[in-house]
Amino acid sequence: MKLVGYYNRSVYLTYLGLASSVLGMTLAVKGRVEAALSCLLFSGLCDMFDGTVAQHTPRSEAEKKFGIQIDSLCDVICFCAFPALMSYTLGAQSVWALLSMAFFVTCGVIRLGYFNVQEEMRQQQTSEKRTSYRGLPVTTTALIFPFAVVAFYYLGASPEWAMPLLMAAVGVAFVADMAVVKPQGKAKLLLLGAGVLIFVGVLLSRRGI
Repeated sequence: MKLVGYYNRSVYLTYLGLASSVLGMTLAVKGRVEAALSCLLFSGLCDMFDGTVAQHTPRSEAEKKFGIQIDSLCDVICFCAFPALMSYTLGAQSVWALLSMAFFVTCGVIRLGYFNVQEEMRQQQTSEKRTSYRGLPVTTTALIFPFAVVAFYYLGASPEWAMPLLMAAVGVAFVADMAVVKPQGKAKLLLLGAGVLIFVGVLLSRRGI
């Protein structure tokens, strides 16, 4: 049976990251915060390398455009909806918190839609690799939110008010017209190391968060 869509190794990591986030959402709802945060970190890991795999995969123009769209669609779930749900399950359930969640996700969607348009236009003009972004990439939430949850735990900060502030600040950063350098080489290794340290922090604090 023929299926719609494009299937090759360039998108498999993206799908794996999506599956991890969906699993993380169910774990968050069940109160398994440390496991949910681990899923978010793993989704970020998949996203870090799916672009590299795609660059080394022969693809048609249609497959390249599909890759851009599918990556952003998965990012909405993994790095916008998932962190928002995580905040809610941690106790950020006030009216202010719900408004900040809506703002955060909306800004993330705007950021991704803008990126899709700009990336398609850029690829029509040049084959060179992208070196920077406009606005904070939504994928950074894979590090920001696990780090924040662990930090709030050790600092004794209440997620009820701390998470809405974080979501509002990150939402603004998504749509701020600022240049953000795209991590390459050693920078990716540093981010990977940071993710490992955050994961260790999650494990050490698992009885309290």
